[in-house]
Amino acid sequence: MNTSDFDPKQFRQALGAFTTGVTIVTTHGQDGLDYGMTANSFNSVSIDPPMVLWSINKDSSSAQAFTQGSHFAVHILATDQEPLSNRFAKSGGEKFAALELQRGPNEIPLLDGCSARFQCKTTYQYEGGDHIILVGEVLAFDRFDKAPLVFHGGGYRRLQPPDAIAAAS
Repeated sequence: MNTSDFDPKQFRQALGAFTTGVTIVTTHGQDGLDYGMTANSFNSVSIDPPMVLWSINKDSSSAQAFTQGSHFAVHILATDQEPLSNRFAKSGGEKFAALELQRGPNEIPLLDGCSARFQCKTTYQYEGGDHIILVGEVLAFDRFDKAPLVFHGGGYRRLQPPDAIAAAS
């Protein structure tokens, strides 16, 4: 089948059958501004060396900041961070307003309250259709005892502990 025969909406719905985590990726631009966006295209690449990847739409208003930046941070959101995810999913605006930030390498903004956080140096970039795939070497990471926010079928979901699932059956 020729890809031009695909209905983009149906293709997106089919992709929605795959449950993903929800992340916010941040960087500090060469213009001195902070940039961030919600993304679910995050994945591990390698344990040795530790590497991760994510992708950004070429038409994104922050694509240039991420592709020209040397570092980025990936924040795996916790279940109580759905409002933060929605905030960073929108274009423009003061996404970082009133947030307490830490700073990582090259002044990348680090968000608090997440399930895990990875501070990365951009090592490779690849074209992938209408997206750019960014691969980063993990320089540091944090793991917090918080359940992750997940996305499935076009909406946010929350995981239940195995004992809660067993009790319900």
